[in-house]
Amino acid sequence: MDRRCFLTACCAPLLARLAAGLEAAPGPWDGPALVGKIYLGGRPGWPRPDANLEEDIREIEARLAELARRYPDQVRFSGGEMVRNPEEAGAWLKKAEQADVILAFNLVTIVYPMLRVLVESGKPVLLFARPYVGHDWTHAAAFIQRGAKLELVASSDFADLDPYVPLWRTVHHLRHSRVLLVSPPAARPATEGFTQRFGTQFGFPAYTDLKAAYEAASVEEARRQAAAFIKGAVRVVEPSEEEIVKSLRLYLALTEVLRQQRANAIAIDCLGGFGRGDLPAYPCIAFSKFNDAGLYGVCENDLDSAMTQLLVTSFSGRPGFVTDPIFDTSRNEVIHAHCVSATRLRGIHADPSPYLVRTHLEDHKGASMQVLAPAGEPVTVARFAGPDKLLLSVGEAVGNVDDERACRTKIRTKVADAHKLLMGWSAALNTGPRMPGTRDLLHRVLFYGDHVQAIERLGRLLGFQVVREG
Repeated sequence: MDRRCFLTACCAPLLARLAAGLEAAPGPWDGPALVGKIYLGGRPGWPRPDANLEEDIREIEARLAELARRYPDQVRFSGGEMVRNPEEAGAWLKKAEQADVILAFNLVTIVYPMLRVLVESGKPVLLFARPYVGHDWTHAAAFIQRGAKLELVASSDFADLDPYVPLWRTVHHLRHSRVLLVSPPAARPATEGFTQRFGTQFGFPAYTDLKAAYEAASVEEARRQAAAFIKGAVRVVEPSEEEIVKSLRLYLALTEVLRQQRANAIAIDCLGGFGRGDLPAYPCIAFSKFNDAGLYGVCENDLDSAMTQLLVTSFSGRPGFVTDPIFDTSRNEVIHAHCVSATRLRGIHADPSPYLVRTHLEDHKGASMQVLAPAGEPVTVARFAGPDKLLLSVGEAVGNVDDERACRTKIRTKVADAHKLLMGWSAALNTGPRMPGTRDLLHRVLFYGDHVQAIERLGRLLGFQVVREG
């Protein structure tokens, strides 16, 4: 990602929310990453006995100051002390409690005891190992192989740090995000693992809270928003105007719930909630508008898909499309289908794709959208399988499917080997004594663009395993 695209992606969530009329104040998840700098020194020997460590630090500090000047809204640096033994490293850590990430530089060899202290803190660590400063990159690689939250860059070019700026910001974004999960209490997913690994906080509003917000939402404003939504559509196929107004009123209600609870994401058991009468409308349109604006709306109370969206959208600026994949091996294709889709799939700063207003496919009720997604572009397909593992594959979007069977938005993707992908589908999930449920075996999140390298780097920084499917 070049600097211009990176700045656009990182600033786009706030700008998109303003353009969409979402007046919620920026939250802590929007802020820059705080990166703690530390220099691992000691008695010079290798690379040379008369090495001037203070001069080395001054050179690095100048490079980091330039990095901070290039990305003033995305990264802040703190610290910058040199430590000489594990005890000093431990004392430094106590002062760096607020840091999202630790950026360490080894100045001499045999500093791995200090690196071990940093790694064992549980904070994400990046070791930048320049040539001819020491052999501790070997220990860093060993720590990574053991699942430590550690990334290693061995390079003479400080520009190799630039791709990590959006990833550091993702660490901050995950750490300061708050996700609301709405479902019957018995169906609440386990969130503790995600909080432990990423710091993400969760809330559990009841359906009655959503209903109260819906009743308080302005019908007049909902009609105004519905008129604009209908005007922007290619056409309205099935839903009545009143049904669309109800959907936009729910959008206003959910916006207020996010504001009151200081949250930037919401996932709802929408199929069950609407079927039971706990929801006054389907949230498909509301979720599309949230995802277009850099917030997160996720159907079926899917925690793993919600966390996947937070991970990838935060560095790429591109909304995720939660999908039910459908295989057609005769064409070497996977069709990704669902009734909730953002329109700004190329990026929340990009022009929206055209859409039709449809009913929800499974019951022909409510209002949803059929988005005509872009074609001829690479896509990345991912989903967390709990906080410790992420499933990943790639393809190319080649077109849409206009068929009354299956969910409203359907994106055709070419893959390298559809049969191989099919036979290995969710294999990394299917390892315990109990078979996973259909949703967890099925759901994936599609993002436009090739984000494989960034996700693999985040896997090392945050300590989760990336499993390539297919």
